[in-house]
Amino acid sequence: MPPPPHRPRPTDPLISVIVPVHNEAEAVGAFLHRMTPVLDSAGARFEIIFVNDGSKDATLPILIGLAQTTPGLRVANLSRRFGKEAALTAGLDLADGDAVVLIDVDLQDPPELLHRFIALWREGYDVVYGLRESRRADGLLKAFSARLFYSAFNRMSATPIPHNVGDFRLIDRRVVAAIRLLPERGRFMKGLFAWVGFPSVAVPYVRPARLLGTSTWSYWRLWNFALDGIVSFSTAPLRIWTYCGAMIALGAVAYAAFIALRTLLLGADVPGYASLIVVLLFSTAANLISLGMIGEYVSRLFVETKQRPVYLLEGVYQQDASVPAREVIAHGS
Repeated sequence: MPPPPHRPRPTDPLISVIVPVHNEAEAVGAFLHRMTPVLDSAGARFEIIFVNDGSKDATLPILIGLAQTTPGLRVANLSRRFGKEAALTAGLDLADGDAVVLIDVDLQDPPELLHRFIALWREGYDVVYGLRESRRADGLLKAFSARLFYSAFNRMSATPIPHNVGDFRLIDRRVVAAIRLLPERGRFMKGLFAWVGFPSVAVPYVRPARLLGTSTWSYWRLWNFALDGIVSFSTAPLRIWTYCGAMIALGAVAYAAFIALRTLLLGADVPGYASLIVVLLFSTAANLISLGMIGEYVSRLFVETKQRPVYLLEGVYQQDASVPAREVIAHGS
């Protein structure tokens, strides 16, 4: 990989750490216990922004209590659950840092890597992301489905994303500014980070298993997340069904020619009911699937046309003042 162009970095930078949380009351304390010494020894100023994405447990009261006693800790409370992509967007909008770190609270992304991230950022890289060398902690089914998703996405999209890379990364201030220029409501952050470009470098690491709390990512949510990503960054599914439709039409013409020729040579054949039903059911299923795929794109056009904000904030809580949200603190409004 060629070295990045030299860009001067601040001598005393502010690093913003964005942590989206949803029902993570068990994990917050352990996360701060491990993160705090890492930040203290990193040679930079820090702020930590927890974005509470509609938690139903004690996550918010715990975070507000910590914000009252911990310098540099802010809690952005969304008005309801908007999803992790919206929570990350809120964190990016609120971050004041010269560089921004995105990290999950479950400690599967080691905070100790921040030292390496910052060192590479000082060298000139605008994006430093964690590359999972192994997904054994995720289980065989999840690891296989992730590998299948990355392969399918990169085959269909003109903007490939690195394999086995999550949201764990450090991004420069100008990358944050570029992300803020993207107004879409259906946000697939991995794709957006890849789309804006900028000099990037990977830091490999082994991802451990989750120790505290439980993941809210069910297989159904992961499926919908993958579908959102593919539809947001590729029109290939639409083109595929154009080709499928053409192949089915050619097959129908060929079958019609076969039936006509057989009738001319052998006479009328009444028992063709079974083959007729098979062809009818196949073509009907193909039509329904293609209409469903078109519907996926139309539904996203419907969401974008309404131009609703990506998220709304109920309030921002911190040590010196706990303030309600401004009249509108929302991405895309």
